[in-house]
Amino acid sequence: MCLFIETICYEQGRFQRIELHNERFNRTREQFFGLQNPVQLELLLSVPADLKDKTVKCTVTYGTEIVRIDYNLYKIRPVHSLQMVYDDTIDYAYKYADRIKLNSLFNLRQQSDDILIIKNGLITDTSYANVIFKKEDKWYSPQNPLLRGTRIDAYFREGKVSPALLRPTDLFHFSEARIVNAMISIENSPVIPIGNLKN
Repeated sequence: MCLFIETICYEQGRFQRIELHNERFNRTREQFFGLQNPVQLELLLSVPADLKDKTVKCTVTYGTEIVRIDYNLYKIRPVHSLQMVYDDTIDYAYKYADRIKLNSLFNLRQQSDDILIIKNGLITDTSYANVIFKKEDKWYSPQNPLLRGTRIDAYFREGKVSPALLRPTDLFHFSEARIVNAMISIENSPVIPIGNLKN
């Protein structure tokens, strides 16, 4: 059976952007399994007492049913350089538990900390996060990422980040890149100088 994951950030005593996680969780269940009974994930989640004052990565693994829920203390991995890799066939529109293809691309990073995936000539994502680019005082992100994460979705809705078609040749317009996902915000993301994006 095909399995999926939902990664939810717990901090400041609550689950962040839980409504967007519910949307994606239930959309995936309906798309792949025909299940139309919406589930409210927050009713199923319970952070262990010793982690309640921490930043916790909550990972829900599921198919037709929830297989397991893991709670782990989270620390941001330093990412200050990206190696561009090219793959026109990769598909990660849903948050699959199977990351074999992403991992194989990650292994092409050479001396960089992570990868920047180029699909059909357009910038998409890193191996585990959406990517944003700064131009003057504004932020932009690929409008067609491999996976539209809940945080970048929220940023788009709030107008904090603008979607754009971005190619490697556009990068000289920007001063820096950062990564964002359920666990990493613009504010706490490591800064990636544009010169550290290797083609």
